[in-house]
Amino acid sequence: MNRAERTASINEIRERFDRMVSAVFVDYAGMTVEDVTRLREEFRKSGVEYKVCKNTLVHRAIHDLPYAEALVPVLKGMTGIAWSYEEPGAAAKVIKTFAKDKKKLKVKGGVVESDVLSAAKVENVLATMPGKDELRSQLLATFMAPMQSLVAQLNAPQQNFAYLLDARKRQQEEG
Repeated sequence: MNRAERTASINEIRERFDRMVSAVFVDYAGMTVEDVTRLREEFRKSGVEYKVCKNTLVHRAIHDLPYAEALVPVLKGMTGIAWSYEEPGAAAKVIKTFAKDKKKLKVKGGVVESDVLSAAKVENVLATMPGKDELRSQLLATFMAPMQSLVAQLNAPQQNFAYLLDARKRQQEEG
C-alpha cells in the first residue's frame, strides 16, 4: 500500500467515524470466507457498513478523537469494524444473532457517539436496545393510552346501566 492509498484509507475510516452513531469492533479470526460473506450480507440488510481495517490506519484516523486512547486495547489482532449510521444497536444486533451460530465471531468492544463500551456492554446493552420502529410504536402507544382511558370512562355509565338492566331482568325471571 503506497502513501496515497494509505492516506485515502485513513480519510475513509475517519469519515465513517465522523458520520457514525455507533461502531462495533469484532475479531473474525477463524471464520470462513462463506461466513464472512453472509455476515456482510446481514450488515447490508440492516444498513450497517462493515470493513476489515488495519489497526495502525484506524489509530491514525481517530488519533484526535476523545475516545482514541480508550480504543488502544481493542485495536489488537484481526479487527473488523461495523458502523451504524441511524440505529445505534443495528450492528450489535446483527453480530449477536450471527454469533449464536458462529462462535468464532467475537465482539472486542464498541463506541456509541463518544462513549467506549466493553464487549459485554455491546452484547448485553447495545444489542438489546429497541430499534427506531419499536421506539415509534412505544411512543404511539404512550400517546394513545390517555385517549383510550377517556373513551373507556365515557362509555362506563352506559355499560353499567346495561349491566343493571340485565341483572334486573335475570332477577325478575328467577322469581
